[in-house]
Amino acid sequence: MTDSKIFLDTAPFIYLLDNDENFGDKTNRILSDFLRKNNKFVSSVITCSEYLVVPYRTNNRPCINAFWELIEDCFIDLFPITQPIAEKAAEIRAAYKFKTMDSLQLAVACMEERELFLTNDKQLRQFQEIRCVTVEEWEV
Repeated sequence: MTDSKIFLDTAPFIYLLDNDENFGDKTNRILSDFLRKNNKFVSSVITCSEYLVVPYRTNNRPCINAFWELIEDCFIDLFPITQPIAEKAAEIRAAYKFKTMDSLQLAVACMEERELFLTNDKQLRQFQEIRCVTVEEWEV
C-alpha cells in the first residue's frame, strides 16, 4: 500500500505510545512500513481527547509530549469536528448504530477521503464506505 491516505483511530496511538504488550511492536512496524511507503496519515481531535485523558489524569507530562511528538514526527494532520462531519457522523450512527465517537472518527475519514481506517475495533469492519482494518489482523 503506497501513497495511500490512512486514518489512524485512537487504538494505534495507545498501542504505540503505551508500549502495549500485545500490539505495541506490531503497531510500530505497521506505521513504520506505512511511512516508508510515503503514506499520508490523518486523525481527528477526537483522538487527542481520547488518548490524552489518562496522561492528564496521571500528570504524565512525558506521555503527553510523546503524543504530540508522534503527531509532528509522522506528519499526522488532525481534523476538527465541523458541521458537515457531525452530519456525516449522524448518518453513520443511523445506518450502523456505532458509538458517537466512532461515528465521528469515521465521518472525518470519509470527508477527508481516506482509503484505509486503521483501528482495533472489529465492529467497525462492517462499515462500507472505507476499508476498516484492525491492527490485530494487519499483515506486516
